[in-house]
Amino acid sequence: MKMDAAVLSEINGDWSIEQVDLDPPQEGEVLVSFEATGLCHSDHHPRTGDFPVPFPVIGGHEGAGIVQEVGPGVRDLKPGDHVVASFLPACGKCRWCASGQQNLCDLGAMLLAGTQLDGTFRRHIGDQGIYVALLLGTFAQYGVVSDASLVKIDDDLPLNRACLLGCGITTGWGSAVNTAEVAPGDTVVVIGVGGVGAGAIQGARIAGAAHIIAVDLVAEKSAKATELGATHFVTSFEEATALAAELTKGVMADSAILTVGLVEGQMIGSALDMVRKGGAVVLTGIASMTDVTPTLPMAMFTLFQKRLLGSLYGEANPRADIPKLLSLYRDGQLLLDESVTTEYKLGDINVAFDDMLAGHNIRGVILHDH
Repeated sequence: MKMDAAVLSEINGDWSIEQVDLDPPQEGEVLVSFEATGLCHSDHHPRTGDFPVPFPVIGGHEGAGIVQEVGPGVRDLKPGDHVVASFLPACGKCRWCASGQQNLCDLGAMLLAGTQLDGTFRRHIGDQGIYVALLLGTFAQYGVVSDASLVKIDDDLPLNRACLLGCGITTGWGSAVNTAEVAPGDTVVVIGVGGVGAGAIQGARIAGAAHIIAVDLVAEKSAKATELGATHFVTSFEEATALAAELTKGVMADSAILTVGLVEGQMIGSALDMVRKGGAVVLTGIASMTDVTPTLPMAMFTLFQKRLLGSLYGEANPRADIPKLLSLYRDGQLLLDESVTTEYKLGDINVAFDDMLAGHNIRGVILHDH
């Protein structure tokens, strides 16, 4: 079948809308019509070279849609099912899945390959195989995806909001709830108020944090951060550190969560200054794969027992946590509607990224035409 897709062909290039041929699903694969996809800063990293991918590549990894066809061996999905595409697959069989760490599934080794799990292509322009971002490629009307990357959801949930759980909101929520282990009464600093930061603010709020300090260079995000649950908003590390000291009478924050679009080395030391003895800095945002610049006060880890923690997909288990978060959305506790700033068509994808980089959006969403 033929479909429209946004293809990136080189570093510093623009997205180009191309007609792409899509092969039928093979063993363990599912044909999905993507109805909506979120725009995540991680989709921009291949353009800058911070996140190496093979070209040409169909981008996008925050998708939700409807199953159209299933390949041999697929037992848990059928045509008509509504699904969220998890950017991290979960096989359910490896050591990590079996121990409740689906975000570390061994299938994740194929995330940057750009092919299907079997190393072949399902997308082509002429005789050329087209790579795909993170096993998904949701910047396209359709996708042939491993069933390990799909989570079935209730049919009445809006797909243009459920798509956010494929990455951003789940990653931020889990960074607060799972990795930072935010507890009632905590003081939490969330650095970067984009899609992931929106999830972290809400995770801290739902977990019962007393003070949630949101930090972003774009002052206009203050109102939205407050709506999502932030109790305070500042525009610099220095202000956040001073405010944490004031709110806690010098004890400092229990945790600081780095959710900026691109993490830079000096940010980690600044975040460590914000947290108390035994406090945690959670590194969730992506840094350049070649960045080895952090200079860390090593004695601080021993003498003050501070912790620096990595968080992949917020340590979430997609098959359990995506339905859980959608239940919170139904109950009005998780604010997905309020997290979406602007909706776009696929042809406006370059405008959408410009808006994201300018700080106009908490999260933009592309609605696909069929």
